[in-house]
Amino acid sequence: MTLIKVKNIRKEWNGIPLFANVSFEIAEGERVLLFGRNGIGKTTLLQGLLGRHPFEEGSVYYSLPPEEWGVLDQQLEIQSDISALDYVLSGSPELNDLKRRLERLGWLLQESDGRDEALVAEYGEVYERYLQLDGYGWEAKAEKSLGRLRLDAAVWNLPYRQLSGGQKTRVQLAALLARQPKLLVLDEPTNHLDADTFVWLEEWVRAYPGTVFYVSHDRTFIDRTATAVLELGPQGCRRYPGAYTQYREQKEIEARTLAVQYRKQELEREKLLESIRRYAEWFQQAHRAAGQNDFRRAKAKKNVSRLHAKEASLERLELHRVALPQAVPQLSMKLEGEVFRGDALLDISGIRYAYGEGAALLENFNLTLRRGDRLAVLGSNGAGKSTLLKLIAGLLAPDHGEIRRHPRTRVGYFAQELDDLPLSSTILDSLLELPGMTRTEARTILGCFMFPGEEVFKRIGDLSLGEKCRVAFLRLYFGRANLLVLDEPTNYLDIDTREQVEEALAAYPGGLVIVSHDRYLHAAVANRLLLLERGSKPRLFPGTYEEYAAKERSFVLTPDEQSREGEMKLLELRLARLMHSEARETEQEDRELMAEIVELRRTIQHLQ
Repeated sequence: MTLIKVKNIRKEWNGIPLFANVSFEIAEGERVLLFGRNGIGKTTLLQGLLGRHPFEEGSVYYSLPPEEWGVLDQQLEIQSDISALDYVLSGSPELNDLKRRLERLGWLLQESDGRDEALVAEYGEVYERYLQLDGYGWEAKAEKSLGRLRLDAAVWNLPYRQLSGGQKTRVQLAALLARQPKLLVLDEPTNHLDADTFVWLEEWVRAYPGTVFYVSHDRTFIDRTATAVLELGPQGCRRYPGAYTQYREQKEIEARTLAVQYRKQELEREKLLESIRRYAEWFQQAHRAAGQNDFRRAKAKKNVSRLHAKEASLERLELHRVALPQAVPQLSMKLEGEVFRGDALLDISGIRYAYGEGAALLENFNLTLRRGDRLAVLGSNGAGKSTLLKLIAGLLAPDHGEIRRHPRTRVGYFAQELDDLPLSSTILDSLLELPGMTRTEARTILGCFMFPGEEVFKRIGDLSLGEKCRVAFLRLYFGRANLLVLDEPTNYLDIDTREQVEEALAAYPGGLVIVSHDRYLHAAVANRLLLLERGSKPRLFPGTYEEYAAKERSFVLTPDEQSREGEMKLLELRLARLMHSEARETEQEDRELMAEIVELRRTIQHLQ
């Protein structure tokens, strides 16, 4: 059964066209991803389907009433001081209203000492109705849902507006879990979730008995949940079966097929143009040679007929000509680090850190970061990941212990909150403040970062979160840091831009420390993992994210093992340099080189 049928809708925002000619259907039981670049109008399309603003053209058919819909909204605004638990309970409006009436009547009865018979009768009627509708069962289900989303009971009665981004997302998910509506509409459901909730959400969406229509930029989540991808563009949308990986494969096949067809048509077009030119020349020559001879003039006209036939073929070719997809603007970045010949960029010894009088987030913590390290920091929300990054960046000081940085270590820090940007400056002015930066150079670089033309005069404070992310990367681009400390660097970027950032980070010559919920990013970049959990000792995994996912996850490196691993990396680096060095000038020097190589191999084997 078709739940939503959209036909030729068009939407403008402040007079600017977002999309047009958009038509699609969503059938019962599907899990459909709405996919597209930032700014294309994905959230606007969802909001329009929810009836929050009209479309300029087109029609939308619904086969489900609004009460059968469930919505997770990143921009949800609740004006009152409704608590987290009350928000979940409000998923059943009738039961929630009865509960409020019972509470009000109970208070009035207490005021009258139970002597008001009318109040007693009304209380009895409301109570009976509440029992008939299993109101107390609904309350138990709401509390159970909050528990399954790992929300502590101490949070349940806090105002929803005071909750963190991750807590708000989990409260909304708890409300959906309790209701189990037939259609879920989810806008970025994975934002701000910790790893455990992430896994739970994947399993829940994958096994959901209803229909799911959602927007997400997390490729792993898409791969594990989507049954179809709906690609939204300025002039319509296209549907692809399967998840993200299948979508990319199909797009690559389409691109190759179009390229072959385009080249074939271009060759055919060149042949037709050459034939037209040749027949035109032949006609002119034959016509001049025929003079007033009627027989020769008639013969010359044969070339005109052939010329017209070729021109008609060219018109048909142009009418059905294959056009290559228009290139969309892409982030072009290459991160450069200052030349650094030392090994240890930073060494952390026995540090402790706690907020106020609370329990320590980090206790007797040790870590060494070396050139070439790409460390991904994993753990649940509140485990201290962002705190560790701020300690490494020098924004916080440890309560005890020591953080030693090499004199040549230069740290580039990317803040998750994007709160270190000069919001009152324009994009261009923020670049012109850099030493030696000319206006021409700044405009060129901004074009590479997808800020063309007049966009460079936008105030940073007026930018979208995705645009602010790109501005923050500009600062890294010119910072020439040799240690990048990145806290959720791809949170607000679309998938295409994320992949560009991944390529730049993978080629970055310095050290990296990354906190992210994007598992594709970890798989593409990280070569070591640090696992943080509150109440447990930090664990270091000396391998990639894929190896971590495949191996026994309880593997732990002791401080001695961490030191041995670092020493082994140094020796392997030295061995690689010797193996690729040029031949020595004398035979004696060659023998010494070989002896050092043999000794290095023996030492590495012993350490292993």
